[in-house]
Amino acid sequence: MNGTDFYPIIFKRKSIRNYDLTPLNEDILGNIKDHINSLKPLYSDIEVDFKILSQKDVNPRMMKKAPHYIAAFSETREKYTKEGYKTNIGFMLQQMDLFFSANGWGSCWQGIPKPRKEVLKSSDLEFIILMAFGNPKEALHRNNILEFKRKPLQKIYKISDGKISEILEAARLAPSATNSQPWFFTGNKHVINVYAVKPNIIRAIMLKRYIPIDMGIVLYHLTVAAHHFEKTTKILFDENANANSPNGYTYVASLKMD
Repeated sequence: MNGTDFYPIIFKRKSIRNYDLTPLNEDILGNIKDHINSLKPLYSDIEVDFKILSQKDVNPRMMKKAPHYIAAFSETREKYTKEGYKTNIGFMLQQMDLFFSANGWGSCWQGIPKPRKEVLKSSDLEFIILMAFGNPKEALHRNNILEFKRKPLQKIYKISDGKISEILEAARLAPSATNSQPWFFTGNKHVINVYAVKPNIIRAIMLKRYIPIDMGIVLYHLTVAAHHFEKTTKILFDENANANSPNGYTYVASLKMD
């Protein structure tokens, strides 16, 4: 399962909110744990911890009921960008979102619920976010790309080379908190510079916590798409791209492609 090309999944995945609450069997959970252990980080020197939880391990406030959850914990050093540790979690956990969708299970990012206190105390790292997963009680995939409610592609990038539009389309379809789609892209056929919107004061109250996670999600979608088109990739921090951030945006990282 690790070698799966997730690019086609991006075009039909959806967030599942209605689950069969019957727990998955231990063999399946074992395979899922193995895949969690194989996740590739955005920043390899940030310590992370992922725990599979049952429904009873999660505080029920605003919880989408599911048989299982992944709880993501992280070291919180400010690396690379101000909140690079959250971007790292977004990048890693989106690998699970697409893995679940590709293998017949539903999943959904859970921004508000938290694990119960005893679970929080079980890790020395900071809790970041949950992802629900299990067998879906609704259609697992979208029937048509038109079912996505996303900004038009031309609204989210300024890149002269139209040949990378198929890569950017995968980014356009990425999930984000409250579907805010906080990203913008510049660059050329060799590099895509990734920027996060600076929300106004009112929206910042709601979205500040989630935007760095969203940027990790979209960076993973870009990476999946680039690999699908047989490009080698490297994610790096470019001082020139940082200095030339579009008005109203903050630089996150660049995807170099060869």
